[in-house]
Amino acid sequence: MSLDSLFQPFQLKSLKLPNRVVMAPMTRSFSPNGVPTEQVAQYYERRAKAAVGLIISEGTVVNRPSSSNDPNVPRFWGTEALPAWKKVIDTVHAAGGVMAPQLWHMGATRNRRSNWVVPEPIDSPSGLSSPGKNYGEAMSDSAIADTIAAFAQAAADAQSLGFDAIELHGAHGYLIDQFFWDGTNQRSDSFGGRTLVERSRFAVEILKAVRARVGPEYPVIIRLSQWKQQDYAARLARTPQEMEDWLRPMADAGADIFHCSQRRFWESEFEGSDLNFAGWAKKLTGLPSITVGSVGLSGEFIAAFGGESSKPASLDELLRRLDRGDFDLVAVGRALITDPQWVQKVRDGLHDQLLDFSPSALATLF
Repeated sequence: MSLDSLFQPFQLKSLKLPNRVVMAPMTRSFSPNGVPTEQVAQYYERRAKAAVGLIISEGTVVNRPSSSNDPNVPRFWGTEALPAWKKVIDTVHAAGGVMAPQLWHMGATRNRRSNWVVPEPIDSPSGLSSPGKNYGEAMSDSAIADTIAAFAQAAADAQSLGFDAIELHGAHGYLIDQFFWDGTNQRSDSFGGRTLVERSRFAVEILKAVRARVGPEYPVIIRLSQWKQQDYAARLARTPQEMEDWLRPMADAGADIFHCSQRRFWESEFEGSDLNFAGWAKKLTGLPSITVGSVGLSGEFIAAFGGESSKPASLDELLRRLDRGDFDLVAVGRALITDPQWVQKVRDGLHDQLLDFSPSALATLF
């Protein structure tokens, strides 16, 4: 199929992209004590030089004691980390790139690969890491207010440093998503409730606070998922109406783009339609959406953590859906970890030069 739609420019507010390819945010843990190094800057520079339309950084944690469960995940606060991020964005801009940091709070999630002790208190909606599993503590009203303020401050700092947009990490069972999920949000106050729209208040308040700090023209993306790392089969919205009730308040609060995470982008979200999550998000809200999930590779990314490799795969189904207008942008993850030149090779028809993905790539910062 024609690649024309993938290489059309995209513009929203102040965000101007040369094509529709987004580098998906992927945790790398190569920032000692939370401070990005020169190697981190070079990692993003290589993708900027090689025609990636928008780079979304690895998750970067906001200023809360337990926002991170890994000391080598970068911070987006403090007198050491913020100047280091300034070097990153200046390097990316000098290479012709466009970049957004992903702002993150991990909430009540354990890191089973590290002995590092997470500072307390461990923030969570109800003191649960997953349904029935106690971890952390239920956040007080003041803890919620401080966390909302921390996200807003990080967004303002990103804007001041020169980043082109920000993304909020509201997916995959981390803090914002823990508020969405009835399995981990059992609060009886105004940040809980029986319905998904009630449990969405935490995200809505973060979006309102972010928008108040960055103004109306600064692009704000939020990443969402139905599945959780704690439960791959979990679903928040079981019908289009439930999804609209979930997404619409976030759109009204200031979200500009929905980044819709699936394990496999081609899977339909609801019976009776072949639209995927990103397709439904755009249809229901009218806002642009980003699709993501095993783009360009034969295997899905969860299997990569179990040691499974993947080979390059056809983009025909992706292009068909993009041509149809289901979504606006396409996020690519593991293919861009393996190969900084992936976009250029696709653009230039060099499919025989596309590289396999091996989990060993996760052990380096290339």
